[in-house]
Amino acid sequence: MRLRSFRFLWIGQACANTGDVLYIVALIAILYQSTESALYLSLLPFTITLARFISGMGAPLMLSHFALKGMLVWSQGLKTIVLGILGASFLLYVPELEVVFMLAFIIAFLDGWAAPARNAMLPMIVKESELTQANSFVAVVDQSIQFGGWAVGGIIVAFTSGSFVIWLTFGLYCISTFIMAMIENAIKDQKRKRKIPLLSGWQTIWKHPILRTVHIMIFLESIANVVWIAAILYIFVSDVLQKSEAWWGYLNASFFFGLIAGGLIVSKYTRLFEKHMKLILLTTSFVVSGVTMLFGSIQIALLALALTLVSGIVEQVKSIAIVTFIQKSCPKDALPEVFSAQSALISITFGCGTLLVGFLAEVVSIPFVFAFSGILLLSSALYMWKYHRHFQL
Repeated sequence: MRLRSFRFLWIGQACANTGDVLYIVALIAILYQSTESALYLSLLPFTITLARFISGMGAPLMLSHFALKGMLVWSQGLKTIVLGILGASFLLYVPELEVVFMLAFIIAFLDGWAAPARNAMLPMIVKESELTQANSFVAVVDQSIQFGGWAVGGIIVAFTSGSFVIWLTFGLYCISTFIMAMIENAIKDQKRKRKIPLLSGWQTIWKHPILRTVHIMIFLESIANVVWIAAILYIFVSDVLQKSEAWWGYLNASFFFGLIAGGLIVSKYTRLFEKHMKLILLTTSFVVSGVTMLFGSIQIALLALALTLVSGIVEQVKSIAIVTFIQKSCPKDALPEVFSAQSALISITFGCGTLLVGFLAEVVSIPFVFAFSGILLLSSALYMWKYHRHFQL
């Protein structure tokens, strides 16, 4: 790998992602202390999801004016400024809730450019033979932050305050901006002067057989994967397993450990993974469907724990395969628009899926929700099996 630029990219993004988790933990604590309202707490993830969707839809317009590195650095720098304003507002006075949600919306909007830009930049600073290993390493770092960030953030908030954690995040954002500014792009950080239509990413996806197949799978799986969010698992533990809240934590931890383990497995067996990537993607698609349907039908806590671990492993391996297929099959100059469209698709689909699954859990049952999810995942796997001939690199 071009170690210098790759190191700056993943460290800078790790600092930014850690800050993203910490400041959301801080806002949850602040909002609950000031309102004691579950409605306001639920509005926070909705606001963040909506902002990232709008950001992803508008990203091609930004890509016509900025290089990928420029998008990363400028978006992170602006996030830092907005977060500083949020932190200062809590020091000077107690801001109105509308102000808090508006600033959270702006931060999430700017953050919506980061992941597509990073995924598009990786093939430019990493050799193609090392791309799978780079993707698995970045996936492990991301999931480690997600796993540890919420726990660490909760502990820090408990011993300090939400305002302190926001300023801690401000420091991480500053470090992230500085580090990513030192990235040296292999393609001399191309300034993208060409005009990019707003729907260019969607058009590329629809015209390209692999990209079209993969993103139809992503659409179905974004709805299905809603069952693994914390709220649904909480109800599953209470109503189906009839266990204490501690088991909710065990299941979440098991799933995230599985995600990390999946990334480590791919990293260790990179050559085998690349040689059989299509078969692995097809197999994991069917396995995750079966695991999800089985999970919703059991009442044995230890078996549920094992299945969440397996689900995490398989889901991570499948996700790395999907990202690698996109990076290797899509023209490099179209990658930013494609990943921007993908980010918008996942945001809006996951957001709507959350409402749908929440409604089904309320009016039917939790086992039905997992069965429904398993059927969607099975549909995704069958769709790939039908069009597997497209997956030739």
